[in-house]
Amino acid sequence: MFAIVDIETTGGHSGGNNITEIAIVLHNGHAIEGKFSSLVNPRKPILRSVQALTGITDAMVATAPKFEQLAENIFNLLKDRVFVAHNVNFDYSFVKHELALSGFDLSTNKLCTIRLAKKIFPNLPKYGLGTICRELNITINGRHRAGGDALATATLFGMLIDHDTTGEITQMVKRNGNRYLPPHVSLQTVESLPTIPGIYYFKNKVGKVIYVGKAKNIKKRVTSHFSNNKQTKQKQDFLREIHEITYTVCESELVAAMLESIEIKRLWPAYNKSQKHYEHQYGIFIFEDAQGYMRLGIDNKKKLLQPLLTFSLLSEARNTLWQWVREHNLHPTLCFLDKSNKTLDNLPPVNEHNALIKKIIAFTKEEKKTYLIKESGSNYILVLEGRFYGMGKIQDQDFVAQPQQLKTLLSPYPENEVIRGMIKTYTNRYPMRIVMLE
Repeated sequence: MFAIVDIETTGGHSGGNNITEIAIVLHNGHAIEGKFSSLVNPRKPILRSVQALTGITDAMVATAPKFEQLAENIFNLLKDRVFVAHNVNFDYSFVKHELALSGFDLSTNKLCTIRLAKKIFPNLPKYGLGTICRELNITINGRHRAGGDALATATLFGMLIDHDTTGEITQMVKRNGNRYLPPHVSLQTVESLPTIPGIYYFKNKVGKVIYVGKAKNIKKRVTSHFSNNKQTKQKQDFLREIHEITYTVCESELVAAMLESIEIKRLWPAYNKSQKHYEHQYGIFIFEDAQGYMRLGIDNKKKLLQPLLTFSLLSEARNTLWQWVREHNLHPTLCFLDKSNKTLDNLPPVNEHNALIKKIIAFTKEEKKTYLIKESGSNYILVLEGRFYGMGKIQDQDFVAQPQQLKTLLSPYPENEVIRGMIKTYTNRYPMRIVMLE
């Protein structure tokens, strides 16, 4: 959770100086759980005054690894932890600068043990590391060396945690660094999030869902909402409204994406922008006119009439109908696409036209297949007569090939245009995962 860092450098600022030694002590909030330290070849001379202070000479670092050789390991140690140091901005600026030169972007929360000590131990005479350790009886083995100072700072940090009766550490994590957390969400809440696929819900103070999102990694996706936060009023209003985070684990990214779409349509969260529109259902219907022609037409979806196909957009229905006209050489007037022919002249014979319509009916029936998608592990998605029915887990011993029995094993969900598109894309990419049913 925390990384206590101390560095020694060739001089006083990161722009013109380099690191000569670095030590990192990993701390879980209760105890030390790991250590790392190394001299670093700064590729430039160390000031004589600095050599006298630290005892680190040019000869000592001449054969040490360069920072870029250590950068990946250092970045991995720091990236998911709160960066803690005594006068944190000094150490953080050097480490961030050196990592950036090696191609790594460090963006973590920071904690300063000087600032914390002033809050938690307010009556000390001074707050330099040497003075504070002397006042609190903390032994420093190796003063002005990264390893010794880091271990002493880790001991100090442990004491700060033990004496923090007013929540100063949590509050400082919220205020510092990249404003990592909304004001009403605890660090423990975020740390406890799983790192697997699913959907997550942001709720306001009365428990109402104000945002739903999907994720390949729930914890990573949730924290991305808060990290590197741009200070816009809209974003800050959003963060202030978040009081609770809950989640639902999913078998895969596809299931998470489908469930997200379902939940957005169901809950209509205030801060979700996409997918929040009402779907106007259209259908291509067939009926027989007084002359015996089987005619095609587009209309709003009817409860008591079954269309050949359904569409969310009127334009999609019209494009499909025109495609049928061209492919099957249908007369546009018999599909209500050519309204200029008022007298119905030059129409084909009834039997010829109806034979073409029957071919289209057969084609659409072929499109309305019933099948399962074996998506991930024991998770299945049921498409019933061309429409998404539902999804869930089916154990091998429970598997059946009859749709009506499968319906009792799966959870039904409402279909929408986004889900239809997901299923089409997925089945085109992974046809081997389709299990056809009778």
